[in-house]
Amino acid sequence: MTVDVAIEKRTNTDIVLSPPDKWKVVLHNDDTTPMDYVIEVLMLIFGHEFEAAKDITLTIHQAGRGTAGIYPYEIAEQKCAETLADSRGKGHDLTVDLEKE
Repeated sequence: MTVDVAIEKRTNTDIVLSPPDKWKVVLHNDDTTPMDYVIEVLMLIFGHEFEAAKDITLTIHQAGRGTAGIYPYEIAEQKCAETLADSRGKGHDLTVDLEKE
């Protein structure tokens, strides 16, 4: 005689999700990229209003660099690529970096 025994094993696993790391998109000052163009990039690609874009541009000009935005890595990387493609397409040497926040 065989006895069928159903064994049910339950596990209690707690999954802890952390928010993704944030990355800064940093624009660097140079001697050739016009400030009006940097303001345009900050408004069109990064979604800043004119006054905020102007303030960030002045920070870039005076401090040598400034943060255009802070995003999860994939979005920061895309914004960086868009900025570089637009900049090079218009003949500017704007330098853009990503930095972990």
